[in-house]
Amino acid sequence: MIILFHPRATKPRNCRLPLAVLALAAVLEGREEYAIIDGNLEDDPTGAIVSLIDNHQVELLGASCMPGPQMVAAMETCREIRRLRPNVRIAWGGYFPSLYPDTALNAKYVDYVVRGQGEDTLLELIDALRGKRTLESILGLCYKDAFGFHRTNPERPMKGPDEFPWSPFHRLPVKKYLRPSFFGKRTAVHHASIGCPFNCSFCGVHAAYGRAERMESPERTVKILSHLVNEYDADSVQFYDMNFFLREDHARELADRLAPLNLRWWCEARVDIMARYSDATLEAVKRAGCTMIFFGAESGSDWVLKEMQKGITTEETLAMAHRTRQFGIIPEFSFVIGNPGDPERDTRETVSFIRKLKRINPSSEIIMQHYTPTPQPGKMYGDVDSQIAFPDSPAGWASKEWLDYTLRIDTHAPWLKTKTKKLIDNFETVVASRWPTVQDIRAPQWSRALLKVLSWWRYALRVYRFPVELQWANEFINLRKPKRESL
Repeated sequence: MIILFHPRATKPRNCRLPLAVLALAAVLEGREEYAIIDGNLEDDPTGAIVSLIDNHQVELLGASCMPGPQMVAAMETCREIRRLRPNVRIAWGGYFPSLYPDTALNAKYVDYVVRGQGEDTLLELIDALRGKRTLESILGLCYKDAFGFHRTNPERPMKGPDEFPWSPFHRLPVKKYLRPSFFGKRTAVHHASIGCPFNCSFCGVHAAYGRAERMESPERTVKILSHLVNEYDADSVQFYDMNFFLREDHARELADRLAPLNLRWWCEARVDIMARYSDATLEAVKRAGCTMIFFGAESGSDWVLKEMQKGITTEETLAMAHRTRQFGIIPEFSFVIGNPGDPERDTRETVSFIRKLKRINPSSEIIMQHYTPTPQPGKMYGDVDSQIAFPDSPAGWASKEWLDYTLRIDTHAPWLKTKTKKLIDNFETVVASRWPTVQDIRAPQWSRALLKVLSWWRYALRVYRFPVELQWANEFINLRKPKRESL
């Protein structure tokens, strides 16, 4: 038996379909005996895994993990499994081990690391465990040799979604994952592509997957979503692709095919790509149910965007704010603030730019975060390689300091002065209070009105320092939110 483990990453009320392990399950379906353990639903995932080991011949435990709380959950469970059942081989895959393969292998309980796309690597690893091939022959694999040294095999070329079978949804209680959101009462998730062809120097996606994107055919995307609608009553979907709209012809065909499903949906896109789309295509996208689009605006400064190798301009972002307002689509603009060369100027210009965006399209949702470096094939953005010493073990990443770093609570960036960091955080508090996010479906209407009243003068007069009344108001509101969403 193969055990696919999705460590806990969120509260049960926020859980979504574990797409990573479902993709692996798809290539095992009908070929191997396997089980999925999802820590977001399982009260005792360690106990569930031990029970499977005791009742089956388990050849491999594969854990997929993102940096942050999910990595910590993977660490705790896998460490305990190694103590209780030391003969079971353990492999890690996902973003964390793809970015930090040696760090993951430094853990005594991790035997193998699968980098990037894992479907074929998993199948070949199973063959190697059965003596049918050598570990050295498996692309995308890192492992420990007989002497404990780390071995890193060449990268595996990426395949498109259409080259793999559908996710075996019947293996999971799907309706438990279709949770309420701003988009609907039963929101599904889907990946319609993998990878990203761009080269943003602050992003971990191309560091993990290389500079390529493979897209699912519109026909297959709609068939899968139709299945989720017809079998499980899904009424909305969030697409987790890095670039949902890569080509206009593909976007138009997909929109036309999606429209009959009557789904409301969210996706990610680039402002430079969508800025070139025709009005007819944007009308089709809106008609297909597109409700909100996440755009990586990143900075309000063109000089910063150039250093980031983002490939967009501030004018394109402003144009997208205009066009989304025209077509009634909510734009969600994300900013990575704190250019290491001149963080004060970057912050000042980005704050001014966000205010301009809000004048153009007040419904724009704003996300702000401090620049958090991740390893890159070349130099990290801002030439900060010598200023960041990453932990060399999962236990190191599990410490409060590095969890705060991963979650961008406090990145401890040496180039970001406390005064500048507070300006970023305080401005975010003011903007989020002046325009409370529509995505918080548990927030009562009175709370939105309260925050707007308390924050209007700060935003109007540009007074961002010490927004204690807004912080207190948010704490008060959070204490009074209903604990569960109504279904």
